[in-house]
Amino acid sequence: MDEQLDALNRLIARIVGGNVFYRRKLASCGGEGGFESLEDYVGRMPFTTKEELSRDQEANPPYGSALTYPLERYTRVHQTSGTGGRPLVWMDDPESWQGLVENWKEVWCAAGARAGEGALFAFSFGPFLGFWTSFEAACQLGIRAYPGGGMSSADRVRALLTHPIAHLCCTPTYAMRLAEVAEAEGLPLGECGVERLMVAGEPGGSVPEVRARLEAAWPRARVFDHHGMTEVGPVSYQDPGRPNRLRLMHGAYLCEVVRPDSTVAVSPGETGELVLTTLKRVGSPLLRYRTGDLVRPVAIPGEDARAFALEGGILGRVDDMLIVRGVNVYPSAIDAVVRSVGGVTEYRVEVDRSRALPEVTIRIETAGDPGTVAELQKRLRTAFEMRMPVEVVPAGTLPRFEMKARRWHVVR
Repeated sequence: MDEQLDALNRLIARIVGGNVFYRRKLASCGGEGGFESLEDYVGRMPFTTKEELSRDQEANPPYGSALTYPLERYTRVHQTSGTGGRPLVWMDDPESWQGLVENWKEVWCAAGARAGEGALFAFSFGPFLGFWTSFEAACQLGIRAYPGGGMSSADRVRALLTHPIAHLCCTPTYAMRLAEVAEAEGLPLGECGVERLMVAGEPGGSVPEVRARLEAAWPRARVFDHHGMTEVGPVSYQDPGRPNRLRLMHGAYLCEVVRPDSTVAVSPGETGELVLTTLKRVGSPLLRYRTGDLVRPVAIPGEDARAFALEGGILGRVDDMLIVRGVNVYPSAIDAVVRSVGGVTEYRVEVDRSRALPEVTIRIETAGDPGTVAELQKRLRTAFEMRMPVEVVPAGTLPRFEMKARRWHVVR
């Protein structure tokens, strides 16, 4: 991919003068003048980790030394969720911001959105990046944008029934929550005009069992998955021909997948950690950033060997991956099994790491079917070839989520 190499070297030429963080890292590998090939870059350029960025922001408060321009040039400030440690504050100048918006336009177009249609953004509009870029991209494309911040779940359902809204933007978990609220409130969800559930923020949108549950709850809608990160931007979107696969934006990112515990690249079909270089986000770049996302790369027929897609979407986070009795257990795999059982309304995974061997217990709320526990235990045993206890808790006791669901509770 000569275009990627050219974009990479243009990026390095623009950031090396002012970006203290990356000037130091590039100097350490002799890359200040660019690289002869992508293989040369991968072979010499060190990784960037979230922990490293966090330490840099602590040492150079409040924004760190990974900014290319003087502070007065930056107009957007966002921060990560902090689920993997201290939140990172990430900033954008107007040029970099518009680049992110252009990426989101690609997502909207891939989803089939058209000017004149409506989209409801069922978010609180907090400091995370995704809502803002998706909202602004929709406006620039002529999509009518309805902000859903500050509304209750019932009010959001009523808005969907009142306004001509074709697209709902939220997490998979929250789309299920809205369906649950609609049923409890006696609101006829099937009468709303939502055609597309634009989901992200957690595994689920690319999991067949989750998609089936969502599309059953929203009878007129189809799921469209995508993913991104505050410190990176919009990264991928659902392959139109393969709904359980994400297509990466290789024009905006140099993408790699390595083994979580090493620097070695995985082979196609193997599971590893997604590593990204932001080719167009000059004001706040990331070079060979270990995202912490677990993915399974697959080749794309007819395209360059470096281009790949993500089978099954985002499988989970490196920190969440468990090895239980020799079996790799991912959040998306648990989610797939739980969502395949119709009687489960909400669940939580309890992971006990205090013992010599980790133990996993699934706590569920059910719709009252007495056979739900036995059926779920059976399917868990079949999927993972081990017994996972299932316990029923009273309805309404497990937390509901508007943002990323945090269903894994680890005891150490």
